[in-house]
Amino acid sequence: MNIYHFTKKSHIPVLVDKAFTWHEQPGALQRLTPPWEEVEIVNQGKGISQGTQTHFKVTIGPFQVDWLAHHMAYEKNRMFQDIQRHGPFRFWEHTHQFHSDNNAGCFLEDHIRFRLPLPHISNIVALPIIKRRLHRMFEYRHAITKNDLMLPSISPQKIVISGASGVLGTSLVPFLRTQGHSVMRLVRQYSTQADSSYWDPEEQEIDSHIFENAHTVIHLAGEYIGEGRWTRKKKKRIIDSRVQGTQLIAQTLANMKTPPKTLICASAIGYYGNRGTEPITETAGPGDDFISEVCEKWENAASMAVDAGIRVVFLRIGIVLTPRGGALEQLLPAFKSGLGMILGDGNQMMSWIAEDDFLGVVYHVINNENISGPVNVTAPNPVTQREFSKTLSKAIRRPAILRLPGWIIKPIFGQMGKEVLLSGSCVIPQKLVSTNYNFLYPDLENALVHLLGLHPFDINARSQFKAIQ
Repeated sequence: MNIYHFTKKSHIPVLVDKAFTWHEQPGALQRLTPPWEEVEIVNQGKGISQGTQTHFKVTIGPFQVDWLAHHMAYEKNRMFQDIQRHGPFRFWEHTHQFHSDNNAGCFLEDHIRFRLPLPHISNIVALPIIKRRLHRMFEYRHAITKNDLMLPSISPQKIVISGASGVLGTSLVPFLRTQGHSVMRLVRQYSTQADSSYWDPEEQEIDSHIFENAHTVIHLAGEYIGEGRWTRKKKKRIIDSRVQGTQLIAQTLANMKTPPKTLICASAIGYYGNRGTEPITETAGPGDDFISEVCEKWENAASMAVDAGIRVVFLRIGIVLTPRGGALEQLLPAFKSGLGMILGDGNQMMSWIAEDDFLGVVYHVINNENISGPVNVTAPNPVTQREFSKTLSKAIRRPAILRLPGWIIKPIFGQMGKEVLLSGSCVIPQKLVSTNYNFLYPDLENALVHLLGLHPFDINARSQFKAIQ
C-alpha cells in the first residue's frame, strides 16, 4: 500500500527566525488557507507547539468532514509537524521545515505524507484530484508567506476594527495578527471573547475603553449594497449603517483625552459616480447618484475626528476580488457553468483590486503617516466589464458569450442594477502610486490566477510528488 509524498520548497529573502515566528502568530492558519477552500475552524489551539490541536471542518465534494490536527513535534526556527488524528485520510503527516541559506534568507519546505482509504478505488478516482489540490494550495500558501514577510516591519500596535466579520474584515484581522499586532473587534452581539467589545450604532452605544492605548482604528462596518433592489427601507439602512457608525466612532475618539493617532474609514469609488472612461484621481468631486450621496455622507460623518486633529484616511475601495465574497464570488458559479456574460454594452469601467493588495494598502496606510484624506484603493489597470468577463472566462477556461442587455437589467434590479451593474468609473490610485505602494497584482489575469489557484500544473511531475512503497 503506497504512502504518497508531496513536497513544496521556496526561497524567502528573510532570516529563518522571522519566517518561523510568522508561522507562530495568531492568524497564520487563516492567512494560509486559500480563499477558494471551504474550511471552517471550529477550535484552534494556541500556537504550533507540541501537543496543541486544531479542529476544523473541510468541504470535500458535497460533504463536510471533520479534521483534527495534532502538533507532534516542534524545534524552534527549524521545524514543526502535525498529523491527522481524525479526518478523511487513512494517514496524514505535514512537516514544515526551515533552512538558512547563509545569505540573509531561508528556504521554506513543506513535506506531506499521506495514505488514502480504500486505495484500489481512491488511487484511481481521488489521487489526481488530491495532487492538483495540494499543488494549488501550496503555490498559494508560499506566495502569501513570502509576500507577508517582505512587508516593512512596524512596531506592534493595538488596532481596533469594526466590520471584522465582513468579507474584508475576516481577511484583515488574521493578516494584521500575523504581522504581530494586537487586534480588537467591535461586534454587534455580546461576546465573552477577550478580543471583542459590543457596540450598537443605531442606539449610539459603544464602550470607549476599547480605544484606550490603541494606535489605529479601522472602520469597515456597513450594509452590503450589491444585492437585491434598493427599496426605500434598504436605501435608508445603507445610509444609516454608514453614517451612524462613523459618527459614533469619530465622536468617541474626538472626546478622548489621548485618542488613537489614526482613523481609517472605509468608503467606495462609488463616490465618483458614473464617469465613463475619464481617469479619476482623488482630486475629483462626487457624482450625482445615490451611491455618490452615500459615500459623501459617509466621509462627512467623520468630521469630528478630523477636527480633533486625528489623522483620518478614507479608503475609496474599488471592487475587491476574492472568491470568499463580493462580486467575484457571485460571478464564479455562472462562469464555471459556461454561463458567464457581458452586462449591458460591456463598456462600463470596472476599477478592481485583488484582496491581497487591499490588505497591503491598509498596512501601507497605517505605516505612512503622511497619507490622509481620500485614497483610491484600486489596481492601476482598470478594465471594462467586457474585458473583465473575457479575462475571467479565459482564466477558468470556460466560454463567456452571453449578454444581458441593460433593458433587462434595469426592470429586474432597478436603481441598484443601473448604478452597480451598468455604471462605472476609471479610478486611478494616484496617492498609492505617489507614496510608492508596490502592487502585488497590478494586472487582472495574474490576480485571478493567484486568487483562484489556477497555476499551471503537470500531473506527472515527480519533483514534487512521488509514491513511497
